[in-house]
Amino acid sequence: MLIILGGLPGTGKTTIARALARQLHAVHVRVDTIEQSIRASGGLNSDIGPAGYVAAYGVAKDNLTLDNTVIADSVNCLRVTRDAWLSVAERSGKSAIEVEIICSDKVEHRRRVETRKTDVRGLAKPTWEEITNRVYEDWMPRPLVIDTAKRGVDELVTDLISKLGLIKKSTKS
Repeated sequence: MLIILGGLPGTGKTTIARALARQLHAVHVRVDTIEQSIRASGGLNSDIGPAGYVAAYGVAKDNLTLDNTVIADSVNCLRVTRDAWLSVAERSGKSAIEVEIICSDKVEHRRRVETRKTDVRGLAKPTWEEITNRVYEDWMPRPLVIDTAKRGVDELVTDLISKLGLIKKSTKS
């Protein structure tokens, strides 16, 4: 299965993606890491365009073909990127579910954006102004929505796993 997470920066996508990947023993494909790695290679300038997403689609497809659950972690602000993720699942013969991560409390969302540190060397996080001015196309049809404003990560992930109808893989040896 391909679990496609999207949402504005600072809503908690990566935090949710990591916790979900741990619970499901899934592959976490993070576009921020891929994009920054491409920048660091010196092969492209800072505006790498779709290269990070295209590389992520390939990594996801390879892992889906191996029957791994894949969690795609990216802003997905454009319908074209969301459609491309769905196409990856279709070409792999796997199911996909779209999950939009939001933070409905704008004060909390801004606090997160303005206080978080990057965990990807060299990655410049967007400012609150850049986030609020970003083009962010509406998700139609509406995906599953997870609001990170008032609940903790463990509770959100447990709820998400339940909504997805997934069962944690056994940790037995």
